[in-house]
Amino acid sequence: MTSAMQVLVIGGTGTLGRQIAKSAIDAGYQVRCMVRTPRKASFLQEWGCEITQGDLLNPDSIKYALDGVGAVIDAATGRADDPRSVYETDWDGKLNLYRACDEIGIKRVVFLSLLLAEKYRNVPLMDIKYCTENLLKESSLDYTILQGVAFMQGVIGQFAIPVLDSQTVWVSGIPSEIAYMNTQDVARFAVAALKKDETIRRSFPVVGPKAWKADELIKLCEKSSGKTAKVLKVSPFLIQVAQGLVSFFSPTLNVAERLSFAEVTGSGSRLDAPMDDTYSIFGLDQKETTQMEGYIKEYYEMILKRLREMEADLDKDAKKKLPF
Repeated sequence: MTSAMQVLVIGGTGTLGRQIAKSAIDAGYQVRCMVRTPRKASFLQEWGCEITQGDLLNPDSIKYALDGVGAVIDAATGRADDPRSVYETDWDGKLNLYRACDEIGIKRVVFLSLLLAEKYRNVPLMDIKYCTENLLKESSLDYTILQGVAFMQGVIGQFAIPVLDSQTVWVSGIPSEIAYMNTQDVARFAVAALKKDETIRRSFPVVGPKAWKADELIKLCEKSSGKTAKVLKVSPFLIQVAQGLVSFFSPTLNVAERLSFAEVTGSGSRLDAPMDDTYSIFGLDQKETTQMEGYIKEYYEMILKRLREMEADLDKDAKKKLPF
């Protein structure tokens, strides 16, 4: 009986990376995750992942993490709280990672990129994704590039929570229509690629079932929560001013780079792509993909249930304090 291939997941503690690690474990792979802070990755160990400490800016730690590995799934990206430029944390890191793969002889690589990266090269994160795609295409690696857009998890923070808490929902520019996808579904494609030779040295869009407008998502949240949203539309000019101001200070450089991404989400473009061929080649069932309506409804049902339970517990404590 042959042992399962070992897969190294880069970015395993991230929103997407953790789902990829879990999906790979469930698929029977041996999974190793290279993380900068092991104490923050205990949940990965509980799932059955091997943890190794490392940093993409440290080539020696990369080579150590790659020892005995048969494939790499790269879902790493700069953290929002990292003061360094994404060109340092992401681009330099990608160069180190793929050079190490080439030197050691690890051929199979799955890279999580972004759709339409070539169209928004003035946005740092998009530029890095575009350049990394070209780096892989010019290499001898057996890569598969998955081009996603945005995660459904992001809709919770941007729309669902503010609506529920009666906070302001910020909408910038002319909101793009975005085909959000659940990270669990993106993870299914990343892991499925490992067994599909047809995906080698090819790029595929990986997007959700429908491209949503901001006002459609707001109405969906209002319907599911029973609350009325407070919406504030922000001029693209104000975003540019904010970006310019924070870029004067090096500790806030990462903030400026993140603000520049508003050019993508507020461009009015449609961030979507046909998915029939992708599902067919990867051997996945489109009917199993998460629908936004069900995702939002399930979120509110869970949160409202918890709030009711908390309220009931508070009532019980209050009753205990009564003198009769």
